[in-house]
Amino acid sequence: MNKKILTALSLCAALPGVALAQSIAAPTLKPGDTWTYINTVEIGPNGWRQSRDEVTVQRTTPGHIYIETRQSGTTQAPHELIVDADWSRARSVNGTETVVNRPFAFPLTVGKTWAISYAETNPNPQHASEAYDTHYKVVGRDTVTVQGGKFDAIKIEAEGTWKAQNAPGQSITSGLSRTVNGSTILMQSHSNGTAEQTGKTYKAFWYVPAVGRWVKSVEEYYDSNSMRTARYTNELVSYRRAGTEGGALLPAQPAPAPMAPEGTPPGDQ
Repeated sequence: MNKKILTALSLCAALPGVALAQSIAAPTLKPGDTWTYINTVEIGPNGWRQSRDEVTVQRTTPGHIYIETRQSGTTQAPHELIVDADWSRARSVNGTETVVNRPFAFPLTVGKTWAISYAETNPNPQHASEAYDTHYKVVGRDTVTVQGGKFDAIKIEAEGTWKAQNAPGQSITSGLSRTVNGSTILMQSHSNGTAEQTGKTYKAFWYVPAVGRWVKSVEEYYDSNSMRTARYTNELVSYRRAGTEGGALLPAQPAPAPMAPEGTPPGDQ
């Protein structure tokens, strides 16, 4: 019996990738690190579109990552963004810089939890106030297959709620928030005379230390009737870490041609 247990433990120790008891430190990124994703946007029951986006590190500081994002196949100029060193996103809320999306809290260990909560006054003409409360947890190791290959990743899940107070005279709740990539999302429901509306959110991220970023992310938004109004999915196609001998470029598959959604696109997505 002891021999069987020893054999099983030996096999577990030999598995490559993320060990369950391992503490995962923040990645050391360099200018030129590049990731290419297929981004899929689903709005309501019928809206759908897809794009191929490239994220490149321009420079890093102890607290921030300066990145450039560009969409393949378009003539649009790239966007330049600043994110925190753990890939979290911050913006001005009531005049104060506030973290609004934090997929990772390094070092990552299985069972670790953290939360992001904030409330905003007069965020848009539709709402007198909005509040968000999201709770993250490192679930454990998970094997995930994306267009760029099969990865042994560590999975993070998050569940949360949003609440919106309608502005005077408004009959529709149209909550605006931002995904981890900085895209604006829309959460809409008819108020039916109710001044306050609530909804739910779900997020999942699959992080691979060697990649330095998530290889897949899913963000879902639900209205006050628990109906999904939007889903955003990012799947890695290829990546290259600067300074790696021969690079670490994965074969890129042709991306499906972008399609216009049947529904109304959310915000400036």
